[in-house]
Amino acid sequence: MENELIQKDFYSKNEYEVLNMLESSKEGLSDEEAHTRINRYGKNIIAKKKFTGLVIFLRQFKSPLIWILVATAIVSIFLGQITSSVIILLMILLGSLLSFYNEFKSEKIVADLNKKIQHKAIVMRNGRKTEVYSSELVLGDIVYLNIGSIVPADLRLIEAKNLSINESVLTGESESVRKKSSEIKARVSKLSDFLNYAFMGSVISSGEGTGVVIKTGTDTQFGRISKESVNEKPMTEFQKGLNSFGGLLVRIIVILTIGIFLINSFLKHDWLNSLLFALAIAVGLTPELLPAILSVSLSKGAKQMSKKDVIVKRLISIEDFGNMDVLCTDKTGTLTEGNISLIEHIDLNNNSNDKVLQYGLVCNSTTVHGKKLIGNPIDNAIWKHSGEKFNEELKNYEKIDEIPFDYDRKRMSVIARFGKKNLMITKGAPQNVLKLCKRAYINGRESSIGFHSRKIEERFKELANDGFRVIAVAYKEVLTKKNYGVKDEGGLVFFGFITFLDPPKKSFKENIEKLEALNIKFKILTGDNEIITKKIAEEVDIPLGRIVLAEEIDKMDDNLLCKVVEEANAFCRLTPYQKLRIIQALKKNGHDVGYMGDGVNDVPALHEADVAISVNDAVDVAKDASDIILMKKSINSLIDGVMEGRKVFNNTTKYILMGTSSNFGNMFSAAVASIFLPFLPMLPMQILLVNVLYDFSQITISSDNVDIESLKKPKRMKIEYIKKYMLIFGPISSVYDFLTYFVMLFVFKAGQALFRTGWFIESMMTEILVIFVIRTKRTPFYKSKPGKWLVLSSIVIIAITLIIPFTPILSGTDANPGILGFARPPIFYFLILIIMVGTYLGIVELVKNWFFKKYEI
Repeated sequence: MENELIQKDFYSKNEYEVLNMLESSKEGLSDEEAHTRINRYGKNIIAKKKFTGLVIFLRQFKSPLIWILVATAIVSIFLGQITSSVIILLMILLGSLLSFYNEFKSEKIVADLNKKIQHKAIVMRNGRKTEVYSSELVLGDIVYLNIGSIVPADLRLIEAKNLSINESVLTGESESVRKKSSEIKARVSKLSDFLNYAFMGSVISSGEGTGVVIKTGTDTQFGRISKESVNEKPMTEFQKGLNSFGGLLVRIIVILTIGIFLINSFLKHDWLNSLLFALAIAVGLTPELLPAILSVSLSKGAKQMSKKDVIVKRLISIEDFGNMDVLCTDKTGTLTEGNISLIEHIDLNNNSNDKVLQYGLVCNSTTVHGKKLIGNPIDNAIWKHSGEKFNEELKNYEKIDEIPFDYDRKRMSVIARFGKKNLMITKGAPQNVLKLCKRAYINGRESSIGFHSRKIEERFKELANDGFRVIAVAYKEVLTKKNYGVKDEGGLVFFGFITFLDPPKKSFKENIEKLEALNIKFKILTGDNEIITKKIAEEVDIPLGRIVLAEEIDKMDDNLLCKVVEEANAFCRLTPYQKLRIIQALKKNGHDVGYMGDGVNDVPALHEADVAISVNDAVDVAKDASDIILMKKSINSLIDGVMEGRKVFNNTTKYILMGTSSNFGNMFSAAVASIFLPFLPMLPMQILLVNVLYDFSQITISSDNVDIESLKKPKRMKIEYIKKYMLIFGPISSVYDFLTYFVMLFVFKAGQALFRTGWFIESMMTEILVIFVIRTKRTPFYKSKPGKWLVLSSIVIIAITLIIPFTPILSGTDANPGILGFARPPIFYFLILIIMVGTYLGIVELVKNWFFKKYEI
């Protein structure tokens, strides 16, 4: 793979040679030429693994139980039991079609939602900077890279300003690689040696650069790797719970299946029927519709969330979104409106000073194309306030070099020629700028900073206490040199402040109260100082309690930090690593942690959180690291998402609890009866019919209503809880099965066909109707109304159940049963059935009330 890098020798050529080879220039391509090249080379996309209808359909047959049943059905054909074999295969097909339909629909919903999230790149087109979708990039495009960007194609760098790129997605190395734009004379072949390349999928960790596109789409290094491997995200807490549940089922199924087969085959029944019966019992115990129920619930939740401007990138994350009990976020856009405006530009005499503002415009990372500003919020606010006003003055400054912003220094510097002198202008966090200053500009002249430093600190605190975000501006003259770096930033002259206001959200207190009502703790993790954080919290009437600073965290070991994160709800002046440590500590304490962030400094915390949340205007790398994307940065949108997540969890849990308890009860009854009866209590194809009909009745459970009290706190999948539920409610079902056996044998003197018919109807009635009792902790129907689709699907399947025994061909008499092996029951049977089903539901209601008081999921 790496040898293919040198097929076209871009790395050893200078920038002009590279541009000539690609028939491009620093002015970029024209729109017409770009369109021509897209038609010639195709779009810059990596084809993701698509699940076609056929693939999704075949995926329904991956269960070993299904294949065992298929194999057994085929064997039985050769032994002359053709009707049974055909019906078994038909049942398998119907169940698979049902799962296929719902999974196919879910895949389409996710695909449609993901189309709303697309990365963009800043390029030079028609001689000016513009923004295009990354998929529209072509060979020869000039692309601009900034901190936080994901490299959109393979580029040969033609400019690099303190540029470092994290290439771990390609190499596995976590350390960032320092890049350059000059040609490499030595022959290289290793990926890590291409220091003047920026590879698709890698992340700009610091600095900025410009590159020309040399490869796109599947021709890139990232594209080739994507063909060979698929990176799976780690399992969520909910997935771990499902795996544990699966393990429990496997143990029960193996024990019952082997036991039933051995007992029946050795005691009284032929081995083929015994095997078929044992396997049917295994299928009957398996909630095979769980993946479909889960897919439908999740896709429905994702669709509902999208209507509220919340886009789900990873469906399974909805469950953890609902189970989140701690939400960590920056204050910008949560406590505040996220709409930053420039308020003042003052010198140390506290006077408005246009020169301070001009310096802020020169030392600026904003890119302007058309009316759109692309850059960080602070730089954009400066341009929005006065970029056009000082347009003529800015022409006097010729930008020579730049030392880009990074999150460790919390400042940036620009070197510009002004007249006959070179100026280094630095702006950033006041504390980080002040420590580099030896002089201050005050009263119209420069003087030793001396006691002015105290005055500067006091003025900064006053501004922060008034709720302003504050940026310091400093400068100095520098000598001409080829390159400037961080080491050149000392000996500055402190010049003044630029202040900004991001108004606090009036609705924030109400939103916090909603989070508290949902039992979610809220914690602020911010790079801003504690003064402004406290001030804004006061304005929105939120008590912060203990505030922890970055330097305090550095002094704590992990054990102490685990204790502190429970006590404090605001952490200030944080670096990315400190945010990560806080998330790790919360998870170690047993919390399901959500983290909302939109910058490069948030990426480590986003990767670590149980639920990673970002916004649509976040940097690319933050959006890629997220499970949930908010189209609007709003706690209210989060709350809507949490509610949907909890609805999904509750409805999924209903199916699991009800399915395992009812299935366990019915299959246990069948297993016990098969030992004592001279015939199998139900034929394998009848058990499969029960399973398929029951699945059809329950597919709509994903749309069921959820009681408000069930949404008030996060929950987890607890295997012990499921075991208790199964062992308490399963036997109740078994008792009524045994009563049905007694009635059929001793009241109606039933033969094989009538016996099986009576139990088939009773089994279906109790399984379908019991969901309306156990779906809620309230009184069924009276205080908790089920979803209309659940009611409708249940009525339809009950009707089918009652019709089947009276349908010619499908059913007949004891002496001459239909192809399904059923006989028409006497009318008196239905009177007894009503009494039995009614008392069964009443007992379940009583036990349910006791159970929910004693145990809690």
